[in-house]
Amino acid sequence: MPDPNFDPQALATRIKQEAHELGFQGCGITSTRLDDDEANLLRWLDDGFHGDMDYMQRHGSKRTRPEELVPGTINVISVRMDYLSADAAGMQATLDDPMLAYVSRYALGRDYHKLMRNRLQQLADRISAFIGPFGYRAFVDSAPVLEKALARNAGLGWIGKHSNLIDTKRGSWFFIGELYTDLPLAQDTAETGHYCGTCTRCIDICPTQAIVAPNRIDARRCISYLTIELHGPIPEDLRPLIGNRIYGCDDCQLVCPWNKFAQSTAERDFAPRHRLDRMPLTEAFAWNESEFLTRTEGSPIRRIGHERWLRNIAVALGNAPTSPAILQALQSRRDDASPLLREHVQWALARHGSA
Repeated sequence: MPDPNFDPQALATRIKQEAHELGFQGCGITSTRLDDDEANLLRWLDDGFHGDMDYMQRHGSKRTRPEELVPGTINVISVRMDYLSADAAGMQATLDDPMLAYVSRYALGRDYHKLMRNRLQQLADRISAFIGPFGYRAFVDSAPVLEKALARNAGLGWIGKHSNLIDTKRGSWFFIGELYTDLPLAQDTAETGHYCGTCTRCIDICPTQAIVAPNRIDARRCISYLTIELHGPIPEDLRPLIGNRIYGCDDCQLVCPWNKFAQSTAERDFAPRHRLDRMPLTEAFAWNESEFLTRTEGSPIRRIGHERWLRNIAVALGNAPTSPAILQALQSRRDDASPLLREHVQWALARHGSA
């Protein structure tokens, strides 16, 4: 058990100092209360906005009641880590070139899950080094955790109309992680300001109009859901709207005025790999499964597998201008063993009048 004589405020200050030394750009502390957020989540699930993401309701109230997920939890240490790399090619320029593949900026480098979990473990080790053993569990987008609400309550930002967390000094290009802990710590003040005001840029720019109302996302229309979470065919009416986005979507962050304050990360692991920030669609479509596995080793992209990687690119090729290179790429996989891929290739060829 930790030393019962420690000062909760002094310990909270020390924890934030240690977090900063470990490369986290933000650290805050909050309780486990998420009553309003639980009600919002239940309404979102009732509306069916989660689509095929059954895991969003599989764990019952554990997502909104941290003490049920990890018994003994009384406080949550929330951390933030910037990921936008200065080495990434111009985002808008890539989006504007229909012959290039657009990959969401968070996925250009190494998988953030492992990196941040390791840092959180180091933070826990440092805490135990000066107070003794304590109860904790680290999470990085890996369990039923309502991380954005917890980060907001810990003072790390507010949740914008696009449902992403925004910090007034650093924008929204960052990852979030948590330490659930049994430590009685001094808590931070939640962000309560409505800093979006009358701005609706994220709602207006969404290619598929997935932001149906401020802070209300119909995941079934979201490009990130369609290209990452969805296992089956992408609905035909949404395919033309996806453009050249083959893994995720950043449009709502690209237009957010607060991201003028975003700072590039110093983490080398988040730097683009294998030219994923500016790769021709035909080149990415030519990867065989072995090449896909090799080039996505240690990357969050690997989770979708080779088949869905090709499915997504087939849609982007269908949206690209007709050219011999585009037609040749699609023809090369029109007889693929995967029914899912064949269907998307046929759709793409039909778009070019070559079914």
